[in-house]
Amino acid sequence: MSNNPKISLKGVKKAFGPKVVLDGVDLDVGKAESLVIIGGSGTGKSVLLKCILGLLTPDAGKIEVDGHSVLGLKGSARTKHLEQIGMLFQGGALFDSLPVWRNIAFGLIEGKGMAKADAKEEAIENLRRVGLSPDVAELSPAELSGGMQKRVSLARAIATKPDIIFFDEPTTGLDPIMADVINDLIVDRVKALGATGVTITHDMASARKIADHVAMLYKGKIIWHGPVAEIDQSGNDYVEQFIHGRADGPIQMELRQN
Repeated sequence: MSNNPKISLKGVKKAFGPKVVLDGVDLDVGKAESLVIIGGSGTGKSVLLKCILGLLTPDAGKIEVDGHSVLGLKGSARTKHLEQIGMLFQGGALFDSLPVWRNIAFGLIEGKGMAKADAKEEAIENLRRVGLSPDVAELSPAELSGGMQKRVSLARAIATKPDIIFFDEPTTGLDPIMADVINDLIVDRVKALGATGVTITHDMASARKIADHVAMLYKGKIIWHGPVAEIDQSGNDYVEQFIHGRADGPIQMELRQN
């Protein structure tokens, strides 16, 4: 791990009323590293991403990108922060009213002020990068299969050449073969950009393929963090149960008590 991480979280806490979602998260993500955060539904993975993005404000703790705090950013400072981030949303979140190329070029036109003709060329080039032909550019999102929508969402996430890309459950709703295709594309595109990737998922096949490092979030804390090659020897009962999808174990025992 670099001494100067791209993203650094220290003691991050977030609660919604009495429900504590993040309970002192400490996590560093190295430059050009691909980190996958695993954990069950409702463990706070999405809340963690939203805190880094600035969509939610932590109750306590520090969040830094390139050594600078990103908490409480406003105006041009917030815009500058968001411009360096690409995002692949869980449901794709494509704009139904816009053709595919406008979806991909949205950040180029609205964020960077690129001329539409140039942005369309760039959008078509990004379609090619995710394995889609130029004729897809004129289609509407509703005309695409689930796998194609994910590819278009990935093309949009990389279009502005961001320094950081977030992937929120990138393989949800896909069959195993298409999920593997998306995983390969994520690895390829993140490396091609030299970007820092942060993925949240409960899909262990996806985690194993995408990750350089894996962190497990449980009850608001990072309970294990290490190289993906070491996850099968984590020595952590919670991690062992999760990665093997076992019904019996400490996580289930606590569920039974509630």
